[in-house]
Amino acid sequence: MTEGNFVDYTKVHLESGRGGKGSTHLHREKYIDKGGPDGGDGGRGGHIILRGNENLWTLYHFKYKRHFKAAQGGNGAKQRRTGEDGEDIYIELPLGTVVKDTETGEVIYEMLAHGDEYVICEGGKGGRGNWHFKTSTRQTPRYAQPGLEGVQRELTFEMKVLADVGLVGFPNAGKSTLLSVITSAKPKIANYEFTTLKPNLGIVEYRDFKSFVIADIPGIIEGAAEGKGLGHRFLRHIERNSTLLFLIPADSDDISAEYDILLNELKKYNPELLDKNRFVAISKADMLDEELISQMRELLDDQGAFDGAPYMFISSIAQQNLQELKDRLWFMLNE
Repeated sequence: MTEGNFVDYTKVHLESGRGGKGSTHLHREKYIDKGGPDGGDGGRGGHIILRGNENLWTLYHFKYKRHFKAAQGGNGAKQRRTGEDGEDIYIELPLGTVVKDTETGEVIYEMLAHGDEYVICEGGKGGRGNWHFKTSTRQTPRYAQPGLEGVQRELTFEMKVLADVGLVGFPNAGKSTLLSVITSAKPKIANYEFTTLKPNLGIVEYRDFKSFVIADIPGIIEGAAEGKGLGHRFLRHIERNSTLLFLIPADSDDISAEYDILLNELKKYNPELLDKNRFVAISKADMLDEELISQMRELLDDQGAFDGAPYMFISSIAQQNLQELKDRLWFMLNE
């Protein structure tokens, strides 16, 4: 899927169907000219139902259709016949989608399993026919109830990527390059910041036909938790990952400080993110010789860098230590 087709945020307007009218019919047939009321009830208006679909990876299908209105219920008829229920509308959502009220921001539902259904807008009830209102003193009521109006809602769909490992790092740290090397994904790669504007998913093929999913989260900058850069649009995708892989380039001015900035942004956005497993990969190690790598290890260990999180020097271009990286990630995911 190309980057332009990845849609992870959209607003929609939903309106369930109105209930059908009750009938005011009075029974008439040969030899029975005053048979009394026999008007049926109106049918229920159509529901709008959200349904999980594991085959969807994006909200792209809402790009050109954002208004949904269910059908009205049928009107009641003679001989106490109830009107047909309005046809329900099913809205398919990818797993990991959070449904929010647009006005209040309240989380209404989270779609987590394939086939799960949730009635987000109930159809209006049909009106009762006139035979419900017959009494001993009012034997021919000539009125019935109208159907109830449907429900209108303004909703926001936010997709949080479902992946085992989330790649976290500053722009141009080499995340897309790493993803392209260890998976079959083909993210856009260029030598400038914010090359990646949408999350990219890739499946890492591991030993014995095992696999896990890794997500390239677009680059975080200092102040992202307050909305700088693309802020929350990036950070929310990290919430679903069980393991966070921090990628810091070896030519960074201060590797330890860069890690602290990234960790601080996660903490400010959601402190619970610090409870996840963390691993640090120092990328672009092909620029370093063994002596320099050894010196950097000593310095990082003396500084107590990364808060005790394990780290490793890797190179995506030279494919250095990539299998060892997969081994460590697989161990952390199945620990």
